[in-house]
Amino acid sequence: MGRNIHPKKGKFLAAKAQEMGLPVGTPAILPIITALKNGESVTFEGKELSPEELCTPADPGPVFIVLECPHEGFVDAVCENETFRRYQEGVPENQVALVIHMTPESVLRDSRYQQWLERFGPGTQHLVLNENSSAVHNPRSYKIQTQLNLIHPEIFPLLTTYQSKEEEAVCSVPIVRGECLLKYHFRPQQEWQRDAVTVCDHDAFVSEALDLPDFQTRVKECKESLSVVPGNACPYPEVVFLGTGSAIPMKIRNVSSTLVNTSSTRSLLLDCGEGTFGQLCRHYGEQVDQVLCNIVAVFVSHMHTDHHSGLLNILMQRRRAFAALGQTFSPLFLVAPEQIMPWLHEYHNHCEEILGDIKMIASQSLVKGCENTKPKAKWFVSSLLESYDLAEFQTCEVQHCKNAFACSMIHKSGWKVVYSGDTMPCMALVQMGKNANLLIHEATLEDGMEKEAIEKTHSTTSQAIQTGMKMNAEFIMLNHFSQRYAKIPLFSEDFSEKVGIAFDHMRVRFGDFPTIPKLIPPLKALFADDIVEMEERKEKREMRLLKEAALFLDKLAGGENKEAPCQKRKQAKNHQELPNKKLKTLN
Repeated sequence: MGRNIHPKKGKFLAAKAQEMGLPVGTPAILPIITALKNGESVTFEGKELSPEELCTPADPGPVFIVLECPHEGFVDAVCENETFRRYQEGVPENQVALVIHMTPESVLRDSRYQQWLERFGPGTQHLVLNENSSAVHNPRSYKIQTQLNLIHPEIFPLLTTYQSKEEEAVCSVPIVRGECLLKYHFRPQQEWQRDAVTVCDHDAFVSEALDLPDFQTRVKECKESLSVVPGNACPYPEVVFLGTGSAIPMKIRNVSSTLVNTSSTRSLLLDCGEGTFGQLCRHYGEQVDQVLCNIVAVFVSHMHTDHHSGLLNILMQRRRAFAALGQTFSPLFLVAPEQIMPWLHEYHNHCEEILGDIKMIASQSLVKGCENTKPKAKWFVSSLLESYDLAEFQTCEVQHCKNAFACSMIHKSGWKVVYSGDTMPCMALVQMGKNANLLIHEATLEDGMEKEAIEKTHSTTSQAIQTGMKMNAEFIMLNHFSQRYAKIPLFSEDFSEKVGIAFDHMRVRFGDFPTIPKLIPPLKALFADDIVEMEERKEKREMRLLKEAALFLDKLAGGENKEAPCQKRKQAKNHQELPNKKLKTLN
């Protein structure tokens, strides 16, 4: 795609016009300026004036090209394209300022493509956007994680960066690699500008946290209390929260995704919202390809996009990872509502073939008591259990949208993890999750918003905790917070030694259960300003609700008072009319 920046008209030379006797500074000059800047000659007092005399040269607008060449099979089509050729002939008005190449390294290395690049000439800049473009696009996420790491380095590990292992192509013309917020100015001067490029200043992040009131004191007290907490050295299962927010991705909380590592070689994804692959890259860095190969199954709780729109990229990146590591590819088990299949078929038929990457297990077939499971699905379930060394993988329908499910997995060693997906308080979930070691439950809304929770079929903080208590869960991790609680949710009175708050990139093992509640005081110190702001919003909301209730009661009471005199007058009138009717009847 080739585009011209909008042409810029020449500048009117007012001083020269005044010397030539034109009525500069009066209304009469306006139509003269308009005509000259539009490239038209004008006649003033019998003298013809040309635009070249009284205007600077017009700027026709620089040309830029955006090109996507996904693989070598398209190179000939690009090189032979007639539209591109006219920009490579050296004609000044067709001089290209910038070409943006969305091309892999394999295309950049192709000699045909390199020769095509050279035809643009030395005045053209080339920007490359591909898998080798690396930059921190979200410093807020790195900042929060760096500060959380000060509280507990194992539970909140530092984030890393992911660099593609693809060797960078050596091009015959100078190229610029894409960076987040890198700018190219076309006017007034063509130049690169890096003043907004995102960077992570680790030391500044640390200093900011340490300067917060009470933060260092609370961290010190926390670490002293943890020295007497008995630990469980068993590394598995390990739960890594990749997305703990709801609805849409935000700077600090991505949408739903949780990785459960059952062993050093086996992992399972609980939901797979958009950006899941990016979160894996930031968490695992160069190890991400092996992690992708370790993922044998993905559970999708329901068909809302914040729970499954990252699946396609996981499938494609997983296939790439197997090839990069030279390992034998195997499809993953997809446990999801059967309603996901039309979406996958559409993508497979019109975009890219992906159905060979999955073995579908309908969530409906894993509900306890289901008897109409197809033989192929039964074999898939058996293979799934064997892959993770599980004794049971079960689902139950929950109270959210239609065909929404929670899941429970029981390992042969005895541990049990339950994931709620999105749901209101649900007895089916309580029954399925009895005596779980870990319940991961959504807590979308704060206490006091029960009405909104019912309307949106979600749970409040206390409702989620009560569900865990009813099922006698050993520990409860709350997640899927409304993005109104971007950093931290409000704490409920129901919080206890059995409850923790999930953050993106938080890593939890069963041995961490006694530790996690002790992190709350330093967390409150770190996010003190945010908690104050949320409490103020809560107070305003409660005051508004009280006023609305008072107005309603006043209206109700006023209506009753107005009706009382009317009823009395009506009754009196009836009493007056009744004797008359009787008299008439007697007559």
